[in-house]
This record gives sequence, C-alpha cells and structure tokens, in this order.
Amino acid sequence: MERGIIGWLVIGFIIGGIARLLTPGRDQMGCLATSLLGIGGSFLGGWLGEQLFPGRQGYFGGYVRPGFLISLAGAIILLLILRMIRKG
Repeated sequence: MERGIIGWLVIGFIIGGIARLLTPGRDQMGCLATSLLGIGGSFLGGWLGEQLFPGRQGYFGGYVRPGFLISLAGAIILLLILRMIRKG
C-alpha cells in the first residue's frame, strides 16, 4: 500500500514539474504541492478523456488509467485554474 502512495507522489511530481515548466509564469509551490498538482492532473485528464472519448480509456479497479500526455494536459489545466483563483 505505501509503495503505491510513494509511486503516485513520484509520478505526480514528475507530471506536475513538467506542467510547471511548460506553463509560463512563476508558481510558488513546494515538492508536495507539485506532486498533488500532477496527481490531480491525472484524475482530471482521465475524467476529461473519458468524457471526450467514452470507452477508449482503460479501467483499473474502477479508476481511469490516463496516459502521460492526458495527465500532463490535466495538470496544466489545473495550474491555469489555480493561477486564475490566486489572481482573482
């Protein structure tokens, strides 16, 4: 169980870090926030992928298994939403 959580955090950190690099502007986030951004992006990307292309995503235990690119797109969307909230 704990290996799965650590894996989620590591992959989330990688996806969140790439999303932060690809999105121009400064973000004051630590490692945990960057990891959570990537994990949230995976969930958002998986959900969006299922809405746009029903039946195309693979399921594992009831959760959508999004690919790397759709996870990255979800993380970028979350980052942009976070910036809009902080400015507003």
